[in-house]
Amino acid sequence: MIETERLMLRPLTVADADRFVALHADERVNRFVGSYTRERAEERLAGIERQWAERGHGLCAVELKETGGFIGRSGLQYWESFDETELGWTFAAEAWGKGYATEAARAALAWGWEALSVPYVTAMIRHGNTPSVRVAERLGFTPLREDELGGNPVTVYSCARPAV
Repeated sequence: MIETERLMLRPLTVADADRFVALHADERVNRFVGSYTRERAEERLAGIERQWAERGHGLCAVELKETGGFIGRSGLQYWESFDETELGWTFAAEAWGKGYATEAARAALAWGWEALSVPYVTAMIRHGNTPSVRVAERLGFTPLREDELGGNPVTVYSCARPAV
């Protein structure tokens, strides 16, 4: 469990399938990350549970401390195909513009530097997703390369491990 001033982050599980499907059902949200059927969400969440069990990190549900309401997801995802760990964030449109993505991602990244021995973390951002670019830049990420994720072109941003 990761706690910030306004948010709680906890590992996503298959029990979050309904919330996960609802988050991705909004066209404003799924424009860059896609939508999920319940079956596909359960498969994705089972994979996230496996990553937590095998690697000790993964994506988290982000909930408001004040109400416990689910507002999105953020956390660290290992991509075997890239041999890299990515910091990701996806939030309900109603939560946009309040600083939640930056707050959650900053906390997940800080936790990652303590928990993982990786030299850098990436953020893969689809072309045209300007709000996510701004979050990445606020966190100190800079463009690393152009690549493809799930058949979509992305700019891969990176953030080096802070010097001790």
